[in-house]
Amino acid sequence: MKVILQQDVKGHGKKGQLIDVSDGFARNFLLPRGLAVKASAANINVLKTQQAAKAHHLETERQKAEALSEKLSSISLRISVKAGEGGRLFGSVTAKEIAQELKARHGIDIDKRKIVLDAPIKAYGSYEVPIRLYPEITAKLSLTVGE
Repeated sequence: MKVILQQDVKGHGKKGQLIDVSDGFARNFLLPRGLAVKASAANINVLKTQQAAKAHHLETERQKAEALSEKLSSISLRISVKAGEGGRLFGSVTAKEIAQELKARHGIDIDKRKIVLDAPIKAYGSYEVPIRLYPEITAKLSLTVGE
């Protein structure tokens, strides 16, 4: 019997997949628990519509991420902090501070977890900070740390 999974079923498939299972497994386990629905023509059409909507949503998110990447690449952000002798900072510049400055100065709201800092910034200078916006889209932000 062909069924469309409504939820992930361990060992059989993920939500939205069209799978072929034994009649007894479908009638006695999957269908009564609401884990699957029969693969009728109407249900298959609903599945295709959902998949098309999901693909469209992902494509729009990707386009937004690409536009934001271009915008971030053109921005030069300056953060003023206090430092001791030799330009060594008291503390460090964190991803949270970078995100707050972007929001305050440019109105761009980015989650601090998307900002990738290999090591904390502990000295004055210019830095290229990568920001992961989408799985394959990374923007480079020019950051200057000074007084």
